[in-house]
Amino acid sequence: MAASKSDPETDTPSRLIDQRVAELGDWRGETLARVRGLIRQADPEIVEEWKWRGVPVWSHDGIICTGETYKAVVKLTFAKGASLPDPKPLFNSSLDGNTRRAIDIREGEEIDADALKALIRAAVALNASTAKARARKASKNS
Repeated sequence: MAASKSDPETDTPSRLIDQRVAELGDWRGETLARVRGLIRQADPEIVEEWKWRGVPVWSHDGIICTGETYKAVVKLTFAKGASLPDPKPLFNSSLDGNTRRAIDIREGEEIDADALKALIRAAVALNASTAKARARKASKNS
């Protein structure tokens, strides 16, 4: 079943993500849909965005993570992953940088749902604390 052509002027980010899942039509679409559901369970207030010509982005007081799809992996890249606790550990990609960390999910791999939700919640808390610090600084400077 072919997805309808999207119109970025009228399509919501959530609809565009739905279309991406449908267009993929394979394990990558299923995986993206599954992690999307876990992200939304972890933070029901998360905002879905569509950036950079077709990348699903989940934000709350700033970017939490992106969901890129490649031939061999679905990659969840956490904007501030290097600052997050990862006790399971889930991060298995982009480990050398000072800021981002990523989770590469390959065909047939299962992700620890509870660990991913904990990671999402930690990222939301980190973004919230950063937003509060910026607000305090701004009020001091006014």
